Amino acid sequence: MSAPMVAVAQTTSFRFQSTWPAKDIFHEYAQDFAKKVNDMAGNRLKIEVLPSGAVVPAFQLLEAVNKGTLDGGHGVVAYHYGKNSALALWGSGPAYGMDPNMVLAWHNYGGGKALLDEIYKAINMDVVSYLYGPMPTQPLGWFKKPISNVAQLKGLKFRTVGLSVDIFNELGAAVNPLPGGEIVPALDRGLLDAAEFNNASSDRVLGFPDVAKNCMLQSFHQSGEQFEILFNKTKYNALAPDLKAIIDYAVQASSADMSWKAIDRNSKDYIELKGQHKVQFYKTPDAILRAQLDAWDKVTAKKQAENPHFKKVLDSQKAFAQRAGQWQNDYMVDFKMAWNRYFAKGAAPKKA
Repeated sequence: MSAPMVAVAQTTSFRFQSTWPAKDIFHEYAQDFAKKVNDMAGNRLKIEVLPSGAVVPAFQLLEAVNKGTLDGGHGVVAYHYGKNSALALWGSGPAYGMDPNMVLAWHNYGGGKALLDEIYKAINMDVVSYLYGPMPTQPLGWFKKPISNVAQLKGLKFRTVGLSVDIFNELGAAVNPLPGGEIVPALDRGLLDAAEFNNASSDRVLGFPDVAKNCMLQSFHQSGEQFEILFNKTKYNALAPDLKAIIDYAVQASSADMSWKAIDRNSKDYIELKGQHKVQFYKTPDAILRAQLDAWDKVTAKKQAENPHFKKVLDSQKAFAQRAGQWQNDYMVDFKMAWNRYFAKGAAPKKA
């Protein structure tokens, strides 16, 4: 009697790198995505996620995935800004009043995905890109002294990335777009006067409260950003259709999971920063927010004249934002009214 034929599934292994330090919650998000894929794919597909710098520096992730040095990666589109300025529009700037989840809605249902694919093709990047994970509004940044007016930004040595560089340059700051892991050492050595990264959890773990005690909350410089998961297109195309479907649905599940985890962890770390680390939080004055919008209009006017892709993306965002924004603004109740009724006494951030 002959032995029965038993099909043994071969494991496809993908080596990913994030653009985040291993201790950052963002790297954890990358691992969360990989775990969802690995759990659903069984032993047929395994994604291993390495931290920033394990194979290439953070800002070289796109090229590494394109060349096949890495099979994929986890980062943000704004980090590719130097290759085409339009790429920064997936994150930088006020997005015509869209919150980060609305920006993802535009990307997935309003034409953004096709535009991103078009730009990657134009810059010869043979990758498959998934966007997910709406980031909460990022603070203006961490400062040695609180900022009460626009004039205090002039000459300030400041860290940001993407088109935010142009916004803060327009406001008079001297900008250095350092990767996340290099920000706090630069602040500590006086190479920076102030810096922004992203959120309470990342900022706490990266060590911001050790080198600065004032954080300005609310800003339009990166108010609608999201994460990007990249695949080398050749490796991705070689996958079976059901494994591609697993990746699709893992992205969607990770987007929801990330947004829930961010609320939980960011709120806990915000309380810890105020209590244990004695950080003073201030609301960014409206005059600075309006100045950001003025600077944004000047920056985008220049970029549209220089780059046809930039104009196409902006026009697409504007059309979607006008429709979806009106719906959201008309339909959504002001949740602050209810929160203030029960909790507001002494809880609001200070004025600078």
